[in-house]
Amino acid sequence: MPMRLDGELMVIGLKDVAKLVGICIISFCAVFVCTMFLSYNIDITSIQDKITIAQVQIFYDAQVLTSKVVSAVSGGCLLITSVIMLLFYIKHYIDTHKKELGILKALGYSNFKIAKNFWIFGLSVLIGTLTGFLAAYCFMPTFYGTQNIDNILPEIEIHFHLSLFFFLVILPTILFSIISIIYACLKLKKPTLNLLKDIMTVSSKQLKYKKEVPSDLPFLNELQKNTLRQKKTLVFFIIFASFCFSAMTQMSFSMDELASELMGIMIMLIGIILACTTLFLAITTVIRGNIKTIAMMKIFGYSKKECSKAILGGYRPMAYIGFVLGTIYQYMLLKIMVTFVFRNMENIPDYKFDFSMMCVCLIFFIILYELVLYCYSNKIKNISIKEIMLEN
Repeated sequence: MPMRLDGELMVIGLKDVAKLVGICIISFCAVFVCTMFLSYNIDITSIQDKITIAQVQIFYDAQVLTSKVVSAVSGGCLLITSVIMLLFYIKHYIDTHKKELGILKALGYSNFKIAKNFWIFGLSVLIGTLTGFLAAYCFMPTFYGTQNIDNILPEIEIHFHLSLFFFLVILPTILFSIISIIYACLKLKKPTLNLLKDIMTVSSKQLKYKKEVPSDLPFLNELQKNTLRQKKTLVFFIIFASFCFSAMTQMSFSMDELASELMGIMIMLIGIILACTTLFLAITTVIRGNIKTIAMMKIFGYSKKECSKAILGGYRPMAYIGFVLGTIYQYMLLKIMVTFVFRNMENIPDYKFDFSMMCVCLIFFIILYELVLYCYSNKIKNISIKEIMLEN
């Protein structure tokens, strides 16, 4: 995908575009969920005047409040994650194209003239939100029927809401494009020579921290700590991936009693897709960012297991922290829903923490995570030292 700059051509390679798939998927999930629930929340108001029974009114109020809570929680969480992922990709792109950007600055282009072309990163949001919006409308007949499966409420007709299309598709695309330009402009505020020489600036905080770190740590332990410290954003992605898996899978098994089987399946699928996508992108970036280090370790005789432990092993505790946070989150959310949203509804069971289900989800998570690490360990084994040397 090319980016034109006043007659010049700055190329974004296929690899750079492929990384934006993560933002597309997260945007898709956020808009898919929000479109269904917000549309249902708008359409359900058309039957409010037809409700004459108190118990039906309670059910109606619960449905409206549920739509608001689910949209706010899921949409807000995924929005924050999308912004962080977008900023990470822009920073990564600038870091890996410093010399090309330095040449443009040396030719007289200002930071803004270069940065304004980063609007193209907002297209990933457009693709995700648009497909999520369309998919939601395709799924809506099933969703509306499930929400009123017992025919407690009068029939609810599906309507197209232009306001939702604007707020969930057009506005996020514009905002993300603006954020991309502003952030790129800030990241380009470096001396041209630094970009051309690929010089990394180090803050005084980092220097102070380095002085406090013991220098007599074993090499593999020190490398593991440095990898975590230098890739703080990737730590967030690892935690977020395990958080999604933990929260969504455990929550889905409670939907049979609190909502419907369809809702449970939908929540589980979204959780697994988000977890696998984020985990894949994070670990791939970790390995690509340390590929020269891995090559040097192999030259000095370190085994595949030692390389994997030094580069990827430090993220394992972060993954389990994310699983714990996801467990706490899903328990608190469902407890609040049952206690406050459905407090006046009959036949709604009191929600209690299911320890056995948590253990089952934890076992599946450990299998999935360790399988991913094993696959990437083999990828480390197949890294060609010759190819890396030729690149330099």
